[in-house]
Amino acid sequence: MVAGTLATWCVAWIIAVARFGAGLPTAEVGWATGPLALVVLVVACAAIAFLAPRVLRHPVTGVAGCLVLLAVALVRLPSPGWPPAGWVLVMCDVGQGDALAVRTGPGSAVVVDAGPDPDLVDDCLDRLEVDDVPLAVITHFHADHVNGVEGVFAGRRVGELWTSRLQDPPEGVRVLGEAIGAAGVVPVPAPYGATVTIGEVRIQVLWPTAGSDTRGPGDGSTANDASVVLLVESHGLRLLLTGDIEPEGQDQLADDLAGLVIDVLKVPHHGSRYQDLDWLRTLHAQVALTSVGAGNDYGHPATATVQGLEDGGTEVYRTDRDGSVAVVESGGEAAVVTR
Repeated sequence: MVAGTLATWCVAWIIAVARFGAGLPTAEVGWATGPLALVVLVVACAAIAFLAPRVLRHPVTGVAGCLVLLAVALVRLPSPGWPPAGWVLVMCDVGQGDALAVRTGPGSAVVVDAGPDPDLVDDCLDRLEVDDVPLAVITHFHADHVNGVEGVFAGRRVGELWTSRLQDPPEGVRVLGEAIGAAGVVPVPAPYGATVTIGEVRIQVLWPTAGSDTRGPGDGSTANDASVVLLVESHGLRLLLTGDIEPEGQDQLADDLAGLVIDVLKVPHHGSRYQDLDWLRTLHAQVALTSVGAGNDYGHPATATVQGLEDGGTEVYRTDRDGSVAVVESGGEAAVVTR
């Protein structure tokens, strides 16, 4: 037991240094893929291995080299090609959950949902260099949409906070309450039919409507059908963000929004098999996004849902395979860049 304690003390400083290093802005630097990128990386590593002993042998050059490395480590360097210039929306890769950012200006984005893990959404927003959130929206209170909300507030100014009208399940409501406790932000139910303009972005609340049923227990489909559904218009693109709305709610939207055509669809409920595919296809989306965890136990996204959208001419992207997905405007159409 004594030996184990001594061993723990011996490695504790190594763990501390590793944790400190992992928290630095450039602890992880993106690198391109493909044969050429691999060759460049190998050559660079070989050059460092060859030159380092010669540089460090001389005190002056050794100290200068260390200072340069320290300066580089303390400056946040953007990942090559990420975020893409002029990005409109990013679906963050947060595992099995939803977190989206709609760009409203330099360093500013509306955040819709927060995923299951504060660190994952915080990291995504850091990479997008978002430090101002004029509006955050929690579509409903299931853990995979709200549990990461502390990460949205981390080091950022949050203006307004909209939530689902159904304050259930209680655990999700509690998580949100604890996260906003020190931030001074007062959550309000998403206003029926509200339209707001932030920068060049127009956001309209499509669901729930004043006549929709958002009462009842918050487990399962009731909470999902109380999801806030938003129509976003930015840089000539129309994006439909659907939370986890179920077929019953989708059917009502189909009646209320007959003739709606969009460019980008956030597939409801992570692409589950419970969809009104007839309605989703009538939207004629060029691109569909679904946020799912690799190897999840729910079968998301369902093959029938993906196939149904693709059969309608929609290109489907999924975070478990594509990572974070950015939508940009190109020639009046939606284009996609993945990370």
